[in-house]
Amino acid sequence: MMEFEQLISMLARWGHLLFGITWIGILYYFNFIQGGYFKSATPEGLADAKAKLAPSALWWFRWAAMFTFITGIILLENVFKIGLTDYIVLGATMGTLMFLNVWLIIWPNQKIALGMVEGDAAAAGGKALLASRTNTLFSAPMVFCMLAGPHYVGYSASGNLQNTGMLAALALIVLLELNAIFGKQGPMTSVRGVIVSSLVLTAIMVVMLQMM
Repeated sequence: MMEFEQLISMLARWGHLLFGITWIGILYYFNFIQGGYFKSATPEGLADAKAKLAPSALWWFRWAAMFTFITGIILLENVFKIGLTDYIVLGATMGTLMFLNVWLIIWPNQKIALGMVEGDAAAAGGKALLASRTNTLFSAPMVFCMLAGPHYVGYSASGNLQNTGMLAALALIVLLELNAIFGKQGPMTSVRGVIVSSLVLTAIMVVMLQMM
């Protein structure tokens, strides 16, 4: 029985990494490559990409997110037995919000923006872009937290809500997610801006956990 549980855990870890690479890779493609192409493409090229390329990429994108989330839940069940760390809590929180953004904001609005369903394409495109930018913003600190959870031997705080640093980091995550739903892109209007913002957010969260 123990060997079977270890096999399931290993398969979940492998799948989580594989699906996660696919998900984040397509997220970066949307934000760093496709968006720029859509702005410079000819009308014919843009129409073809919206009709064929984007829907296909979005299929892989949303299902990669789904299976990353499912395998992450399986892994979390094993982590609970060992004990959560602050980094795991923060990483799982951001990963869950990113998953919800894909299915509840990005995909429904992209269907409108691409003309797959009726609606205000311009407004829907803006909502999808802001959520996608926010997922890109979360991506670097999320990956750092997931790696730091089991591997950052210099840090072993036990993932509880009595840690001031973790509470502050969670509050920051919630504020950024609320901005994704109701706010504006701010410095994330450009590719460079969202990359820098993501790296800065990573540093801020590490400082919060280490210093507070």
